[in-house]
Amino acid sequence: MFGGFCYENQLNTIIATRKTCVGFIVANLSRPAERVVAFYNHRGTAEQHIKEGKNAINWTRLSCRKFRDNAVRLQLHALAYNLANFMRTLALPKEVGHWSPTTLREKLVKIGAKVVRHGRYVTFQLAEVAMPKELFRKILNLIDDLRRRPVPA
Repeated sequence: MFGGFCYENQLNTIIATRKTCVGFIVANLSRPAERVVAFYNHRGTAEQHIKEGKNAINWTRLSCRKFRDNAVRLQLHALAYNLANFMRTLALPKEVGHWSPTTLREKLVKIGAKVVRHGRYVTFQLAEVAMPKELFRKILNLIDDLRRRPVPA
């Protein structure tokens, strides 16, 4: 599956083949070919997360004049991104677990709702086009299941 050979200048060239594509990795890592390919695959995943953060949360938009203000703003963006990933991994049903942070923002956060209060109940009236009622109910139930329950005495 993986082949590799070394040049005289200690660069390791790995030819990684999969079903339909061939890739070349030239690195100075002295590890087996499988580990080098796994390392680069994880690097690609990390860059995908960075791209998601840039698109969904606009964390590259640091328009404050002071460095300290921009540092706080970047930390808030990172917190928002982590909360979105937390939501995606722990509080989404399997059928929508693949949603990106952008999709989460557009389908769950940036939707219009009417809040109706009746006695002890609060009702959110959402447009059914944004998200089906049953899917929204599943998400709320999963979020509710994350709460710590009191221990019976």
